Amino acid sequence: YEISQVKRKRIEEIFGWLKTVGPMRKLRHRGLEKVKCEFKLAIAAYDLVRIRNLVVAV
Repeated sequence: YEISQVKRKRIEEIFGWLKTVGPMRKLRHRGLEKVKCEFKLAIAAYDLVRIRNLVVAV
């Protein structure tokens, strides 16, 4: 149970970032394919920010 809570927190942090900092508060496109593309782009931006923070921490 404790491990699942840690994993859940990590996932929720990503979605929280996407909604507050990233562009996922309100979608600009309609249609599943366009929304998937926008989501992938937002996740890629999150990954770049995360990599930058990991490099700075080391």
